[in-house]
Amino acid sequence: MPFSYGQVDGWVRAFAAEIAENKEYLTELDSAIGDADHGINMNRGMQAVLAKLEGDGQADVGALLKTVGMTLVSTVGGASGPLYGTLFLQMGSSAAGKPELSEEDWAAALAAGVAGVQRRGKAELGDKTMIDALVPAVEALRSSLAGGATAGEALHRSAEAARDGMTATIPLVARKGRASYLGERSADHQDPGATSSWLLLRTAEETLAATES
Repeated sequence: MPFSYGQVDGWVRAFAAEIAENKEYLTELDSAIGDADHGINMNRGMQAVLAKLEGDGQADVGALLKTVGMTLVSTVGGASGPLYGTLFLQMGSSAAGKPELSEEDWAAALAAGVAGVQRRGKAELGDKTMIDALVPAVEALRSSLAGGATAGEALHRSAEAARDGMTATIPLVARKGRASYLGERSADHQDPGATSSWLLLRTAEETLAATES
């Protein structure tokens, strides 16, 4: 079954709630290897997104996602704004004009968003960034759907892959972003961007998988 406009809207709102609940944790992670502002910045951006969504009567999933992306670009400082903004903008372009998304539409949109983040940030797997959570999530989603998994199963495997990618950043030495300035001292710390990316995929599982119930 397809994911409705309301469910995608619910996903965005659920992600905002997760960010608000975990803003101190994300900032704590960032204090070890970054500027100690990831949770604060992301929460400010997602609260601005919620304000933009109030009273929005449209039923275009692509337009919704583009609104999220543009709001994050304009309100979130540091690297997070451009990267998360790009993620949502590219997802929105992929989903342009659609009142709902099939499982394949969702996978295509997420893949387009992650590809945009890679182009923007020039990061690869193993660089200790959000890419380490996002790329495995896309791969797990696509392979699950290709293998005949239900939407709920595919979303679960995608979230699990993001979680595994997040924890895999702990031993890595950062090669991109502010954390790369620390060299070997960046090891033994979980990447905050990969952590918020896991929250993104976990809330997708929780909200979109409700299609099957």
